[in-house]
Amino acid sequence: MNWMDLVVRRRARVGTLGDPATADEVWLVIHGYGQLVSEFLPACDGLVGPTRAVVAPEALNRFYKVPEGHQGTHATVPVGTTWMTREHRLAEIADYVDYLDDVVEATRRPGARLVVLGFSQGVTTVARWVSQGRTRVDRVVCWAGELPKDVDLVATRDRWPADAVDLVVGVRDEFREWIGLERQVERFAAGGVTARITEFAGGHRLDRATLRMLADR
Repeated sequence: MNWMDLVVRRRARVGTLGDPATADEVWLVIHGYGQLVSEFLPACDGLVGPTRAVVAPEALNRFYKVPEGHQGTHATVPVGTTWMTREHRLAEIADYVDYLDDVVEATRRPGARLVVLGFSQGVTTVARWVSQGRTRVDRVVCWAGELPKDVDLVATRDRWPADAVDLVVGVRDEFREWIGLERQVERFAAGGVTARITEFAGGHRLDRATLRMLADR
């Protein structure tokens, strides 16, 4: 069997808080595996201010989150999304890199400061986008996620803000060991980037108070 790659148009959902068209600072927030923006974005409401807005693109790949042993119809099953899977992996990465570039260009006014936050699977998404995309970011927040091994921080050093990378994790996060913040700090340092660790008293989730603290830092 032969395959061809065909680039197609499709519609995507992007949630916003505040008005990114007039804001001086825009936070682009990238949700995790299995989430919808409608579930993820409310935790970011404390970021919004007179000069700050939030933009939340939803991953393009949806699926039914069917519980084990489920016998009913799909009408009652929750829907989730994922940024990518192992199938057609490089094409899916290329698609979401282009997608996030397009989201920024469609929502942010020229000259506005851009902060990008990735949560869980969103961290790998953000890291690849920062390294490969057209967009330059002013600050990166990696929240409760792993820095992917295929991102070469030395080769892409000029794509990252030198002293504006924050690594965040809850002290009760069940994935804390897998996330490995200390290893991430070492990887960033080897690439000439200073990364700061922030912890909060919680598990694998966003935390409103910590978000506000980061925004005000």
